[in-house]
Formats: sequence, C-alpha cells, structure tokens
Amino acid sequence: MVRRLPLAAALWGALAATALANPASQDPAKVPVGQYVLDKRHASLLVKVPHMGGFSKFTMRFDRLDGNFTYDPATWTTTKVTITADPTSINTGLPDFDKTIAGASYFDSAKYPAITFVSTKAEGADGKGTVSGDLTFHGVTRPVVLDVTFNGVGPGMLGAGTRVGFSGTTHLKRSDFGVTTMSQFAGDDLDLVFEVEFVKK
Repeated sequence: MVRRLPLAAALWGALAATALANPASQDPAKVPVGQYVLDKRHASLLVKVPHMGGFSKFTMRFDRLDGNFTYDPATWTTTKVTITADPTSINTGLPDFDKTIAGASYFDSAKYPAITFVSTKAEGADGKGTVSGDLTFHGVTRPVVLDVTFNGVGPGMLGAGTRVGFSGTTHLKRSDFGVTTMSQFAGDDLDLVFEVEFVKK
C-alpha cells in the first residue's frame, strides 16, 4: 500500500496540472494586456477544395505557421493579428503531389515564399465575431473576413504563463488570387478552417 502512494500522488498531480491548463474564462475582456505569439505546436490551417465538381472536398494542411498580435481589452477592435503560412509546407498526404501544389503551377512558392494575413478590424460579442483583414497569396492582396470563436483564456501547461485559443473559418475563391490551374478538376471555392493557440510573451 505504501509503495502505491507515490504513484497515486503523481497521478493526482498530473490531473491537477491538467485542470490548471483549462481555459479559465471565455470572456475576451479577461485576456491580459500584452504581446502574444503563436504556439506552432498547437496551430492548424486546413484548406478544403471541391474535387471534380464536388464528389468530395479534398483536404490539405499547412504544416508551418507563424503569427503574433498585441492585445489590450480596452482597444480590442483594433487588434492587429499577423499570420503567415509557408506554402512549401502544404501537406496532402501525398509527397509528390505536395511538390506539385507548392510548385509553379499552383502556389509558385519559389516566387511567392509566404502567404500572409494581416487584420484590420475585429468585431463581435460574447466571444464570437469576425476579423477582417488583407490576405496576400500568390502575389495578390485582397480583403477577407474570418468568422472567429474565442475559445478562452487561462494558464498554460502546469499553470505557467497565459494562453488563449481561437477557432475559425473563411471562404475564398482561388481565382481571385490568380490560381486557376486545373479548374476542370479542382473547384474554385476554398473553405479554410483554423485552430490556433497563442501564448503571452
């Protein structure tokens, strides 16, 4: 029985640490003032494109993202968020196809080495809203609007630091950015889905 106590204590400690890492509030007004950087290990961006008129939505993922923002609850509507995706990190699950997508026929990543979103305005209430901004992709910059849900703010792993999380979606046409290759097989309308976490510097 005595030997089991250290194991029980360790398990209890792990459970307690897990609880400490949960979001403490879904109120954006409770997010502390400061600079926040993307937790690259807990960030994902999926792109869904209709295949051959809509038999399915072929799904791709960007494996390398970066981003940051500075936050003040008093001026949250003017928060400037910057997110960058590396076009060479596109992951379809098919390595040869990844190279095709990143290549000159589609993303032309050698000429356009970054996909960047910079916000211009935020609106919403009760943790749900929109973030408007400029998306630069394939050398073209156009306005887009993201539908965003604030998932919460709370302590980081083992109760250290401050962490915030967001989920969101948007919709765009690849032809608006000059990407029209193989339009007879891959649709023009793209659905983007993202899950991101940021930590306070």
